[in-house]
Amino acid sequence: MRHSMATEFQENQSSNGLDHQNGDHDIDGDDQFRYLIVRPEKGGLLDLAKYTVLGDTGSGVRFLEGSDEQVLGGVAEAQRWVIVVSIIARKILALFGKPMEWTGYVVDFILNLLSLNGNLSGLLSHVVHAGTVEVPQRGTETFISTIGHLDGRINLYKKGERLAEDIVAFVYSEETSTKAELGNRALMDLCIMASKLAYENARVVREIVIDHWKMHIVDFYDCWNDFQKQMSTQVFILCDKPKDASFILVSFRGTEPFDADDWSTDFDYSWYEIPQLGKVHMGFLEALGLGNRTDVVTFYNQILVYNQLQEKHNLTHQKGVEGSKRPSEGIKALSSNGIKIVPPDMVEKSAYYAVRKKLKSLLEEHKNAKFVVTGHSLGGALAILFPCVLVLHEEMELMDRLLGVYTFGQPRIGNRRLGRYMEAHLNNPVQKYFRVVYSNDLVPRLPYDNRTFLFKHFGVCLYYDSLYNEHVTKEEPNRNFLGLRFLIPLYLTAAWELLRSFTMGYVYGPEYKEGWFSILLRMVGLVLPGFAAHSPTNYVNSVRLGKERLVQSY
Repeated sequence: MRHSMATEFQENQSSNGLDHQNGDHDIDGDDQFRYLIVRPEKGGLLDLAKYTVLGDTGSGVRFLEGSDEQVLGGVAEAQRWVIVVSIIARKILALFGKPMEWTGYVVDFILNLLSLNGNLSGLLSHVVHAGTVEVPQRGTETFISTIGHLDGRINLYKKGERLAEDIVAFVYSEETSTKAELGNRALMDLCIMASKLAYENARVVREIVIDHWKMHIVDFYDCWNDFQKQMSTQVFILCDKPKDASFILVSFRGTEPFDADDWSTDFDYSWYEIPQLGKVHMGFLEALGLGNRTDVVTFYNQILVYNQLQEKHNLTHQKGVEGSKRPSEGIKALSSNGIKIVPPDMVEKSAYYAVRKKLKSLLEEHKNAKFVVTGHSLGGALAILFPCVLVLHEEMELMDRLLGVYTFGQPRIGNRRLGRYMEAHLNNPVQKYFRVVYSNDLVPRLPYDNRTFLFKHFGVCLYYDSLYNEHVTKEEPNRNFLGLRFLIPLYLTAAWELLRSFTMGYVYGPEYKEGWFSILLRMVGLVLPGFAAHSPTNYVNSVRLGKERLVQSY
């Protein structure tokens, strides 16, 4: 009889009698149900000062919650500086959360007002001569996101049937063939453009996919993030054609520039451990709709028990079952009659379960199709976490149809154990996971990784320097964005990128010309270079202008 990873997971919980709420198990055990949450709101400024300056672990522990309260002092001592950075960054973001949100509304309104009325001169002309202006309305096909205004390009490197042909050639050709290389480039271009498009509303996405890319839009989802208490996880699915499709693409939306919650997630240090899989960033699990740190047992219910019930009892998202108070109680109920255990209502709004259900349907309909998952920033983290959970759930038929995962400016999602396990599933028979990083982008260096810190990248890194030279490597340079020896090059590079932005249209063609808003961001980059480098503009340019892959340090 096949002994599945999910079954092993359940047996570990039952045999150990683990309880999140009472914390009666060892945080350092290998096969136990563990978590650590950093809560900036639990301690005051005095606690933070004593922890930062004096190294007072008692003050540091006030900011922590874990599955074993007895070892939190050791965690606070060993990982002091990265926890301090997380607390400070998230306290600042919490303080400015509302102002950032209001600023985002104002910036979006002004950018769309100018765009709809022919920029500033056109707007003044409308006011003076016509006495009226076109007012932007959210949710319409003319209302473009801040990211869309940073980079106004909407057309693909290649379109329609030619694009599909190149991608199919990439799938079936030898890795070193010219067709495969062109197909890979075409696929990477589609992925970064889809990652950028994911920031837009449903009507904009539909119009661009159908009218400009000549493809078929399958569905658009606004999914529930129970921690943020809003529909903040956005994802869309497309096919190259409605019948007999060759490929299917899933694109997750990334970090919104003025969303403090999104940025706070990137700086979060909290993790949840799934035995046999590894430690996973808690905020990203929440964004996929797989739990809520205010009631930690929901991660167990959402990740494992609901999936098992769905498989064993053929439950749909509409049916639902009662919630489990303890993992061990849930397992016993599952082994006896199976119906009196889980679901929170949010399961049916979970990005993971919604996308998985649709993918199964699409791959059944399109027998020869493979699928790609992509995303920028936070969206990149969700893009790689999605197949991680598929592996946990032993969805091997789906994994066999996975063509690739392409992420851009993606933060770290888990520990080295997670990476080792997933590389076994993403490296054979060919490499399927490519993590694209541009120059000094801050986000791929988060959460921090040092000798004692647990978050680690995995997979192949396609690193593009500021000259768009591509380096195939394991890790980007300056992996933690720290150190005086990197400080001067950071600012010199930011100055170079600002100067170059004025000449891009002349050197590379009109489609590379940067607008005033993108140039303004690069000016901000003189103060905060890592944030300016995170712009999707840099990633589109890297994919399209990147030099041949001659530099390898893997």
